[in-house]
Order: sequence, then C-alpha cells, then structure tokens
Amino acid sequence: MKKSLPSVVVAAMLAASLSAGADDSADMTEVKRMILEMKQQHRQQIQALEARVQRAEARAEAAEQKAQSTEGKIVAVEEQVQAKPRTGDNSLNPAISLVVQGGYASYSEDPEEFHFEGMPLGGEAGLTSEGLALHEIELSASANFDNLFYGQTTLGLHDHDGEIEVDVEEAFVDTLSLPAGLGLRFGRFFSSIGYLNEHHAHAWDFADAPLAYQAFLGGQYSDNGIRASWVVPADTLFAEVGVEAMSGNSYPGDGESQAAMRNLFANIGGDVGPNNSWQLGLSRMNVDVEERAAGGHAHEHDEEEEGHDAEFSGDSDLAALDAVWKTDLGGGKALIFQGEYFWRDEDGQVSMSEEGNNALFNYDGEQDGWYLQGIFQFNRQWRTGLRYDRLTADNDLPVVSTSDMDGNALSGDVIDELREESGYQSSSHDPHRWAAMIDWTPSEFSRVRLQYARDDSREETDNQLFLQYIMTMGAHGAHQY
Repeated sequence: MKKSLPSVVVAAMLAASLSAGADDSADMTEVKRMILEMKQQHRQQIQALEARVQRAEARAEAAEQKAQSTEGKIVAVEEQVQAKPRTGDNSLNPAISLVVQGGYASYSEDPEEFHFEGMPLGGEAGLTSEGLALHEIELSASANFDNLFYGQTTLGLHDHDGEIEVDVEEAFVDTLSLPAGLGLRFGRFFSSIGYLNEHHAHAWDFADAPLAYQAFLGGQYSDNGIRASWVVPADTLFAEVGVEAMSGNSYPGDGESQAAMRNLFANIGGDVGPNNSWQLGLSRMNVDVEERAAGGHAHEHDEEEEGHDAEFSGDSDLAALDAVWKTDLGGGKALIFQGEYFWRDEDGQVSMSEEGNNALFNYDGEQDGWYLQGIFQFNRQWRTGLRYDRLTADNDLPVVSTSDMDGNALSGDVIDELREESGYQSSSHDPHRWAAMIDWTPSEFSRVRLQYARDDSREETDNQLFLQYIMTMGAHGAHQY
C-alpha cells in the first residue's frame, strides 16, 4: 500500500529533526567540555600569577630591608674614612692630591689689630694677609698600608713674612678590620670637637673660620694623639661615640704638656624621606694648661726682657653642640643649614708682666660663641650663602699680688692697665659679624668665591672683602658629611 505524499514529507521532516537534535546534543557536550577546560586553565593561570606576585612582594620587601640596612652602614663608613680604600692591582698605590688656595683680601681696619675682648687669640687665629696672597698649598697622600691599616698624610705650606713654612696638618693611621664597628686612629689629625673642625679649609663654605673657631680653637685644632670610636649597629640611623687623648701642643693647649687634652664626642644622624638628611653632634674637650701665652705656646722667660704677654695656667673646658640639615631640591638644587654653639669655662691664674711691673690674677672665665649659616645651591655650579657669628665673655679677674721692679706694690691705675693689657678682661662689647658669599664651581676640582663680611669683632666696624680661588690636582676623595 503506497503512502501518501504528506505522510512521506512529515516522516522526512521528523527524521531530519531527530538527526539535528542528536548533532546539537553532541555539540553542546563538546562546548561544555571546552568551557570546563578553559575554566581550569584560567584557574591555573590565576594561581600561577598569584604565586608570582607573592614571590615578587617577598623579594621587594627583602630588598627594601637590605637597602635600609645598607644606607645606615654607608653613612657610618663615610664618617670613618674620607674615601673608601681601593682594591685591585693599584690598591697599594697612594692617592695624591694638591690643593692650591689663594686670593685677595681687603680690610677697612688694620688686620694686625684684630682681637676679641676677654678672649686672647692663640694658634693660627687672625685675619689672612691683606692684598694678593697665596694662602696655602695642601699636599695629601693616602693609601692602604695593607688589609689592616689605612693612612693619610697632609702637609700645609704657608707664606709667612715672605718665607714658606711647612706644617704637618695630618699624618694618621686608621684601623680597617676591628670588629663590631670599632675603630682606632693614631698619629696627628684634626680633633672631632665640633662639626667644622674635621673638615679641611678647602671644604669650608666660607673663606674664613667662624669667630668661635678663632676664639676657642685657634682657627682649627690639629694635634698628636689617639682616637677610639664605635659606630653603633643600626639600620636606619648613624650613631657614633668616641674618645680622644691628645698632647695639648695646639691652642687651647700650652704646647708643653703631654696627653693633656681629652675629648669625648657623639654623633647621630639619619634621613627624613628621600631628599632630607640631618646630623647632630655633642663634644666636650678638657685641657690642662701650664703657662699658656696669648699666642698659644709657652715660652722661656728672659730676665732682661722688659715685658711679655699674659700667661694662663689652669683648667680649660670647652663644650660644643652642632647641627646640620641638608635638603636635595632636585635638578642640582640644594639647601644646607649648619650651626654650632660653643661654651668655654676656664679656671686658674693669669700672670702679667710689662715694663718691670708684675701682677698675678685669679681668673674665672666663661665665654660662649655660636654661628648659623645657610647655603643655597641654585644649580650644579653656583651657590650663595649667609652666615652670622657672635661671641660673649663674662670673666672675673681679681688681683692676687703685684710688684714693680723694686718689689713694691703697684697702684690701682697700673693694676687696671695690666688687667686690660692681659686681654682676659671682658667688656660690654660682644664681637659679632655678618658674612655673605657666592661661589662658582665649574667642576669638583676648581672653585672661585667672592665674600663680603661686616665684622664688628672690635668697637670699629671692619668691612672685609675676599676673592678666593681653590684649585685641586690629582685624586679628590669624598668629603665628610
């Protein structure tokens, strides 16, 4: 029996529908399988990425901790040595440098009459020669002796009254391998009293030393002795403590006593953010003085000599507080603030002789001095700065005994004259000074500076003008902080 045409069509359509449904089911199964595989792969990729992120974070944290630890150690090393000793084939060859300093100086008052009331000058204190002059030639050599010791020697050549004088500014040895941050320095070196004292003159920001250094340290204190220091282990701060024992050959010593100067010092510093750093220092120097002349050295008495300067014998204590703040403004710009405060207490006796008249005074002197300066570097070659200094003295000088060449007591007027001539009598005038400078540094090996100062150290104002050049040849190690 033959089927009708519609029945055949319906049957065909039903067969096609069943075949399509079977194909769609297979496709759906395949799609679901692919989706599951993609989800699994995506999950594995996410887990792998998360693991990589965790490992990267761990490495970054470790690197940051190491960087912080290294930063503190770098500052400590910079304070212990001026330049890191080199290694390799040339490690035993000395680094040699020659620094030439000279220029022009002009004063409205007589530089030979420069003085402070109540604080006799000693050592190298005083003003530089007027007119054109070669102020100093500094010759330095430094190197490792071996893996245990490092040494540096610095000779200063000065023009004095037309003759060249040679001074040994430094000749010291540093230990390199003591444990636990300990260090020793022995020989001749600049003391750690204050902040500026350890810096060579060519590294100063002004052409001359602050008034406090002139009054209390004879310009700058260098002496024979030994220093022991300890850099405290710390990750984020630099901290150092130390002690010095020195011969007392330099002012405020008397030039005769041995192991008479003692100095305790401590320094601490660190960073504030990526662009700011600071340092604080505290030190205290004690000197046993015997017959210290106004020039800072004892001298033999000549019975035929009509007179000589006053001499002090007793105890001299000097304390110093210093602070430094440095800001890197980027693009070669920087801002530096620096200040120091000194306080001195001297107790003993002052003897004074002049034209056969002799007087002995009990001396109790208290003096202080400070300076504050700011330096603005407005690009990599040009800087300008401003500094203010001030000194005060409060001395008590009662008379003990007097006599003339015949052994008779002196009159009150003569005693007052001897007291004033001694230089230890304080007055109502406090020495002070303003100084402004601008300098040009085309490279690390050359600098030219112009400086003006209004100096009221004496009753009369002294207008001072300096044109200074500083030229360096050879190795140029990094300066201290």
